Amino acid sequence: MAEIERRHFLVAAGALLAVPRLGLAQRRAGVWLIGYIGGGAPGTYFDEFREGMRDLGYQEGKDVLFERRSAYGDFTRLPAMAADLVKRKVDVIVAATTPAALAVQRATSAIPVVLSLVGDPVVSGLVASLGRPGGNITGLSLANTDISAKWFELASGVSPGRKIGLLANPKQPTSQWYVRDIQSVAQKLGMEVPVAYVSTVNELEGAFTSLNRERIGTFIVLPSGLFDPHIPQIARLALQYRMASIGTSAVYAERGMLLSYGQNYNAFSRKTAIYVDKILKGAKAGELPIEQPMILELAINLVTARQLDLAIPKELISRADRVIE
Repeated sequence: MAEIERRHFLVAAGALLAVPRLGLAQRRAGVWLIGYIGGGAPGTYFDEFREGMRDLGYQEGKDVLFERRSAYGDFTRLPAMAADLVKRKVDVIVAATTPAALAVQRATSAIPVVLSLVGDPVVSGLVASLGRPGGNITGLSLANTDISAKWFELASGVSPGRKIGLLANPKQPTSQWYVRDIQSVAQKLGMEVPVAYVSTVNELEGAFTSLNRERIGTFIVLPSGLFDPHIPQIARLALQYRMASIGTSAVYAERGMLLSYGQNYNAFSRKTAIYVDKILKGAKAGELPIEQPMILELAINLVTARQLDLAIPKELISRADRVIE
């Protein structure tokens, strides 16, 4: 069934903010209303979640309707969006990205919340523990205590001798944790890892100027909903400045980055539907342990490597789950 979509408008800070409203007028008795709120742009990840619901037998318009909200990287919009979902009395809220989850946590302690594409929920203060989250929150976590070191290892191996930098969003709660972890690893090797902070898309050009000034040869894009919709732009800037780019989601290499290692966000989003299904069938969110599925993939874009005149080690290529040629 085609998605039913309407729009309403919020006035905030003197600006008119368009927010999608899906299917509210069409809701009938026995039809579940699912809220979905994300820090980045709408699209692939929501589509994968919706597909996961279909796989479980839910028919949109018949069994379930969706209220979707997307901040497009402007996290200041999230509190109002979360409050609006609560006002609409949705049955479950899926919170994609840590900033979205924190906004929902502040907005409600009653509506069940399912985490998706969220970093460490314990470090972020979303739950007391992974095994016993308590309250109204459960879901999936991207957290992996060893992954930061792996990103640094890959960055070092893909172009030995080149200086490594980081691209990070200071408004992303998990960014400083990743920065500290990577810089700690680098410090033990006597290396310095500069960080270019980007809090809005308009700052990307300036960030690359900063990285170039530091003579960065390879940089790692740390996880953030701000960056997800702009990976092609980041990949183009990397080529322009002759830098090797390392992504932290397995799909980033498909969008032009040189190499990516991490969770497959598409598969991760689809798996979120399993938690929503359990809650709709009567499970209490706080009693469902938070899962850390290790759907880790290494992808290498050899087209980008050729454009950078980089020879990727054969051993690294042999380890890749996907090679883009």
